[in-house]
Amino acid sequence: MGLTRREFIKLCMTTAAGASLFTVIGPELQESLALAAEGKPPVIWLQGASCTGCSISLLNSVDPAIEKVILDVISLRYHPNISAASGHFVAEIMDEMLLSHKDQFILVVEGAIPLKNDGKYCTIAEKNGREITMLKAVQVLGNAAKAVIAAGQCASYGGIPGGAPNPTGVVGVKKVVTKKPVINISLCPMHPDHFLGTVVYILKYGDIPPLDRYGRPAMFYPKPIHESCLRRPYFDSGRFASFIGDEGCLALLGCKGFVGYADCPVRGWNNNVNWCIKAGAPCMACSEPTFPDAASPIYGVYPLTNKTAPASAQFEPQKTEILEKKRAGRKL
Repeated sequence: MGLTRREFIKLCMTTAAGASLFTVIGPELQESLALAAEGKPPVIWLQGASCTGCSISLLNSVDPAIEKVILDVISLRYHPNISAASGHFVAEIMDEMLLSHKDQFILVVEGAIPLKNDGKYCTIAEKNGREITMLKAVQVLGNAAKAVIAAGQCASYGGIPGGAPNPTGVVGVKKVVTKKPVINISLCPMHPDHFLGTVVYILKYGDIPPLDRYGRPAMFYPKPIHESCLRRPYFDSGRFASFIGDEGCLALLGCKGFVGYADCPVRGWNNNVNWCIKAGAPCMACSEPTFPDAASPIYGVYPLTNKTAPASAQFEPQKTEILEKKRAGRKL
């Protein structure tokens, strides 16, 4: 038996995630969450070329508890990590979606999709003794779904599997699903609030949320991370870190918050305990379609701050003329 409207509102509104969603969806959030609890839309989750990190991110959500979400808010018909089904049983679930829930279910895709050699480098099920590729499954289910969510950087734009030389020819979901709009929830891994907030929006309004030019929900990717960064005052005063662990702006250590759009500074991760820059690591701009090739070197100097030597920086990370001068009189 699912949650009642009252139970679900209480569950979500007393949590950090619920309070956070309130700021982006607005005062109608309570009604939106209630509709989500009563509707229980069928959801099918497929995994392609990925590390499973986006599933782990979502399953680690404790506020609200993810088991409440997947059992009482949505009707999760299949997930490769938490479902027992495999092989032809997965094909049967896919057929059920097509026959009984066409244009009603939500397809969630995690991981990139190999195109090379008809997608044979990633198979996820079988039917009548023949393998079903990730490519074929996303093509068929994506074009029959009510909404398609690309969960994470790999599903959105190809991610790490799509980095050069990309031997299996992986692409994001948008290159495969042509008849339905695709919602890209980038970041590596995706933020669980972004997923839950997107699902709630679809249920409330019967449509996808407003997207930015890269197909992301605009409410979660409002401006460059640099603008809200807790280290921004250091940048304004010209104080830059020379080593990981130093106080100061991380721009000279490869931070790409200038070009990375996301609400990480205000939302945080792990129930707002921490996030990359707060932990002392430069932003990798994993929210952007240019990740990872154009964001490399990850911990080296980004071309934005070292335009004269972007190639050599891959072999000599963190080396710039400014840093060398600052380090000259200092021991590690």
